[in-house]
Amino acid sequence: MKDLYDRHKAVLPDWLALYYEDPIEITHGEGRHVWDAAGHRYLDFFGGILTTMTAHALPEVTKAVSEQAGRIIHSSTLYLNRPMVELAERIAQLSGIPDARVFFTTSGTEANDTALLLATTYRRSNTILAMRNSYHGRSFSSVGITGNRGWSPTSLSPLQTLYVHGGVRTRGPFAELSDAEFVAACVEDLKDLLGHTRPPAALIAEPIQGVGGFTSPPDGLYAAFRDVLREHGILWIADEVQTGWGRTGDHFWGWQAHGRSGPPDMLTFAKGIGNGMSVGGVVASAEIMNCLDANSISTFGGTQITMAAGLANLAYLLEHDLQGNARRVGGLLIERLRAVAAQLPGVREVRGRGLMIGVELVRPRTDEADPQAAAAVLEAARAGGLLIGKGGGHSTSALRIAPPLSLTVAEAEEGATILERALRSTY
Repeated sequence: MKDLYDRHKAVLPDWLALYYEDPIEITHGEGRHVWDAAGHRYLDFFGGILTTMTAHALPEVTKAVSEQAGRIIHSSTLYLNRPMVELAERIAQLSGIPDARVFFTTSGTEANDTALLLATTYRRSNTILAMRNSYHGRSFSSVGITGNRGWSPTSLSPLQTLYVHGGVRTRGPFAELSDAEFVAACVEDLKDLLGHTRPPAALIAEPIQGVGGFTSPPDGLYAAFRDVLREHGILWIADEVQTGWGRTGDHFWGWQAHGRSGPPDMLTFAKGIGNGMSVGGVVASAEIMNCLDANSISTFGGTQITMAAGLANLAYLLEHDLQGNARRVGGLLIERLRAVAAQLPGVREVRGRGLMIGVELVRPRTDEADPQAAAAVLEAARAGGLLIGKGGGHSTSALRIAPPLSLTVAEAEEGATILERALRSTY
């Protein structure tokens, strides 16, 4: 691997992060496992950053991609595209947004960019409300609304961004309040903020913050926000890039935990729907989606081969009730990890929903982040045959666990055992 690592460093940016002191090259996968170039087999609990949603080398997706590649791979949105229309029909129906329209992109970053374009055009405002500790992508506009310093390399932005309380339940000025008091305090903060600014275009929020360490507010916070936003005509954009497609187990979309006041005006998606193929998109009502008064196309968004993958993957997900599997197996995994955490002074919290689980690490007997321990656990888990992720923001450090949604009970137990050993070897 050293030769490939040296070549990587010689031609790719220094800021392009790699996991592990000795980075690995993943060469192939099957089910919930992957293999590296040295032949080592790993249980994959990160799924290409939540992208391999169903399984590695899923035969149904492989077959759909292969057959489509044998016909035509790409033609652009300038021509009618049957797979794109078929997938858009299914997503529009599943979204919960009335009179929905779907625009496909190549990534979650581009999807959020498009949502921001639509919101600012529709509302004639370049002010955006975003959550503290959030992450929405790596483009110029999405970096400008990202509330996580570690992933925001510039303060320059085409947007004016105002950050709202509420994305992190167990830290910050409202952490000691009850859930009901927490929601009420965040709503009052939002109302106060709106009294000091010109009307914003939209609030964009991840129902569970991904890069931020799988943090979330109490259920219903965004519904309470929605009531306030609606009074001002402000749109609500749910960033479902990581929470969508049943990953949280309890719901198909993350916003449904906050659905008392109706669906969002827009939702963005990506990652899991393509099971590794580059698919993203925006869902919005026709009125909002059609507000642009200039031409637009997408060269690679909605291309036939990625749509074929998305259709096959979505069909498999629904037919095999992977949302239900995420709820059942994820619930067992969370409880197993909480039992381990209760015995370790360096684990502050095990949180999450379904197969989207965060383990926050701190220096023992303090509330201080321990990024060195997070890196050490990552290494120890890899050595034990388990791949996991990490994240966090504002002096936090968390392990991120997000296996494919077809994870079995036996694999969940195997992964938990490896992670327990890694944690105990560190603390």
